[in-house]
Amino acid sequence: MKDEESGNRLGSYLRARRELVSPAQAGLPPGGNRRVPGLRREEVALLAGISPDYYLRLERGRDRNPSPQVLEALARVLRLDDVERAYLLGLAATRPRTPRRKRPEHVPARVHELLAHLQLPAFVEGRAFDVLASNPMAVALSPRLRPGRNRLRSLLLDPEEQAFHQDWETATADFVAALRTTIGDDTDDPRFVELVGELALSSQQFRTLWARHDVRTLGGGTTTVHHPVVGELRLHRDKLPIDDVILVVYYPDRGSDSDEKLQLLAALAHPGPVATGPDRTRDG
Repeated sequence: MKDEESGNRLGSYLRARRELVSPAQAGLPPGGNRRVPGLRREEVALLAGISPDYYLRLERGRDRNPSPQVLEALARVLRLDDVERAYLLGLAATRPRTPRRKRPEHVPARVHELLAHLQLPAFVEGRAFDVLASNPMAVALSPRLRPGRNRLRSLLLDPEEQAFHQDWETATADFVAALRTTIGDDTDDPRFVELVGELALSSQQFRTLWARHDVRTLGGGTTTVHHPVVGELRLHRDKLPIDDVILVVYYPDRGSDSDEKLQLLAALAHPGPVATGPDRTRDG
């Protein structure tokens, strides 16, 4: 992946994170004439108990093997949560990079059968949020959940998908951070290179969020969406790993207003074969 972090991912991450920590959050006086957002390099070094020169070498990629103790101290100063801390430790891990054969993402036959039987919106996504298979209820919930669509691309570039989410900005930030977490050190994967390159060219929102270097896991949760026919729906989301893909299921609280609306949506959904499609297609 030919971006700002290709040669010095640890330094890029440290720089991005220190710019997000205010002096007040670090217990420092704000001071005047601050030329950089967040903390200065020397302030991070002081708070972490390391020399400014050593911290500068870390950011500039001249030292790529800091001790776990140094990384833990930096994680504390930069106010990293558990996911971000693990990501930082992973960036500094010394792992040999060996060429890996990229296997196409495959939806097992039994998962197609499961989708056909589920009476809830359900679909299968790949590592880059490509929709690999879906059932009619998923498509009735959102046409952007058809096979061949990409959920992050839709979220950033499709006005209908943006209107669909009650909190579009949070959803977008979560997806971008989850993509960076998923990529990890697999920065040469062609699909990731393609997607990040496309979104970096076409979306200012993506460029802004990508530059923050946020990392996050995007698992289960609850979301509120605005369906153009049945109105507001409050749905829970579960993500279930199956082999190399993820089964995503949305469901309401039983007996709730959203439950009734989802049943109405099911009655309105056009009957037909399960929209499973090919294992790996692209947006047109």
